[in-house]
Amino acid sequence: MKTIGFLSFGHWSPSPQSQTRSGADSLLQSIELAVAAEELGADGAYFRVHHFARQLGSPFPLLAAIGARTSRIEIGTGVIDMRYENPMYFAEDAGAADLIAGGRLQLGISRGSPEQVIDGWRYFGYAPADGESDADMARRHTEVALRVLEGDGFARPNPRPMFPNPPGLLRIEPHSPGLRERIWWGSGSNATGVWAARLGMNLQSSTLKDDETGEPLHVQQRRQIEAYREAWREAGHERQPRVSVSRSIFALTTDEDRMYFGGDRNSQDQIGMIDASTRAIFGRSYAAEPDVLIEQLRADEAIQAADTLLLTVPNQLGVSYNAHVIEDILTHVAPALGWR
Repeated sequence: MKTIGFLSFGHWSPSPQSQTRSGADSLLQSIELAVAAEELGADGAYFRVHHFARQLGSPFPLLAAIGARTSRIEIGTGVIDMRYENPMYFAEDAGAADLIAGGRLQLGISRGSPEQVIDGWRYFGYAPADGESDADMARRHTEVALRVLEGDGFARPNPRPMFPNPPGLLRIEPHSPGLRERIWWGSGSNATGVWAARLGMNLQSSTLKDDETGEPLHVQQRRQIEAYREAWREAGHERQPRVSVSRSIFALTTDEDRMYFGGDRNSQDQIGMIDASTRAIFGRSYAAEPDVLIEQLRADEAIQAADTLLLTVPNQLGVSYNAHVIEDILTHVAPALGWR
């Protein structure tokens, strides 16, 4: 059995070819797709967060709205860029959204990816400390947020407060018990995967990773997952960790599917530079008739190693088409692979 969800970037464009032409379209259609995915039997609705882009930027209102409209499906991010986050506000917003959703949030966080503007986090009021990189700052914000999410008091109360206080030091409210165990780290390297394991975070490995060995992406991700799980065991955590990978997967069952994805344009991994010094490997897309697709996915070592699969969806093609994409995987592919 495998947990299967979708991952949407929430792109929107005023182009007449897009079914998602405004920020309102992106947000409202994201809610509707999550509702449809739950009705189809999918397990998760996840959303990418990008700032200064025509994409989803502020996740917690969206997550809370989906939580109020659904009852079972996991609701998550993949990922929130912690360079932009105040850890205290993050904990407040996350706690509130998780309580609205009944404890179903699965929050992927990370140091982020190349953005639309130069040092965009500076516009949000954040800057690395002396000797820090922006990645160091993201990890520092993360460690503070994790401590706050534990729910222990840390703030000294005012002796003459406006409202009565409980005894002792105060914590961020509202606190949602269990949310700390549902934080995931979006890791682009083996080393950050090990770091996440030591801190007790689950692991998200996307369709992009530092090219550390020259092997295919799925092999490098499988090695990353193995290193992560070994570090988790060495850290002595009591619970079992969760691991997700993301893939673009399309079962070609209709003429519309073949029109959109039958060209096989991204059927191989790609190599590129995500900054001046980091060589990255970008994962292939899978698009084939269901019987062929099943055998291709069976050979993907990272998918086999992970307990959670996130299907990246082309959200600008509209809610109905993306629900069809999800349903095809759940009905034509997942049972044959033992995922259902």
